[in-house]
Amino acid sequence: MSTILEIADLKALAKRRVPKLFFDYADSGSYTESTYRANESDFSRIKLRQRVLVDMSGRSLETTMIGEKVSMPVALAPTGLTGMQHADGEMLAAQAAEEFGVPFTLSTMSICSIEDVVSVTKKPFWFQLYVMRDRDFVMNLIDRAKAAKCSALVLTADLQILGQRHKDLRNGLSAPPKLTPKHLYQMATRPRWCWNMLQTSRRTFRNIHGHAKGVTDLASLNAWTTEQFDPQLSWKDVEWIRERWGGKLIIKGILDAEDATLAAQTGADAIVVSNHGGRQLDGAHSSISMLPRIVDAVGDKIEIHLDGGIRSGQDVLKAVALGAKGTFIGRPFLYGLGAMGKPGVTKALEIIRKEMDTTMALCGKRRIEDIDRRILAENPY
Repeated sequence: MSTILEIADLKALAKRRVPKLFFDYADSGSYTESTYRANESDFSRIKLRQRVLVDMSGRSLETTMIGEKVSMPVALAPTGLTGMQHADGEMLAAQAAEEFGVPFTLSTMSICSIEDVVSVTKKPFWFQLYVMRDRDFVMNLIDRAKAAKCSALVLTADLQILGQRHKDLRNGLSAPPKLTPKHLYQMATRPRWCWNMLQTSRRTFRNIHGHAKGVTDLASLNAWTTEQFDPQLSWKDVEWIRERWGGKLIIKGILDAEDATLAAQTGADAIVVSNHGGRQLDGAHSSISMLPRIVDAVGDKIEIHLDGGIRSGQDVLKAVALGAKGTFIGRPFLYGLGAMGKPGVTKALEIIRKEMDTTMALCGKRRIEDIDRRILAENPY
């Protein structure tokens, strides 16, 4: 643990411990992966102002996201198949987030169900919703999130159709994995992962299996999920979702100022500037490069969060400086989970918190609430 100093260290360890098909799922984008790479690299274009001889004592990263107190402006992003990075992955990540004082967001396409996560947590978590063609299933999913007392619904708007991810197709990705010679070899070379997976019964999409009509086995589950993402989803659907939910609503997947304006008109509590981690429209702008334009367009009308490309506490600080009230991290916590389970998620959060705290001090600030564009040497966007 003492040799793990940055998120890249967790990534390297996860690559050695997680079977290739599941590591590649977490660590890839669509088509040429140009947007996936830009999400990460574009943060380096943002330079910080070094300040000296200022009081750096009594620092605090505490703030709020959609009115909820958080220990730092970071939430764990909704990620599919989290429970395939490590056995019971969503449950472990939710516990780590709760103990750290940041929100955890459970994906519709999780391995552990809403009810599974409720069984091991004490505080409300957030739930991410994919809208399917089967509206009865969607309404039941919303009702289950309400029954679990989830404190926010995160509606993903940028996955009406699935962007092609070459690695997943070449790897023959499925949950649970197919027992082909290639997959058996990948798993056999990851004995720690196999041992942990043998200790749990959670190996498929438990929010769906047993809840969707006609889904009785792996074949029917795969067919159902392939056909169910709704290409007709539109802004008018936000209204009935918001009414059915009745609580705080976050719309995730906004990458254009015009869409941000439309989102602000829905009555949602926040939007997430995101391109789905570079996994949908390859060739789109990075999330961080679009953040200032969206903040300028709607920053006075709705709370704005950012998702995509964050690999350090400095990245979080840069996003906050450009107007984000909070951020979402996906891959950093997945690397930690794949590397070491729950302690790895905690380690990822600790790395980000330490980097944020040190950088904030060296920029001459003591409170995250005081961070704005004035800490930037220049704004390349």
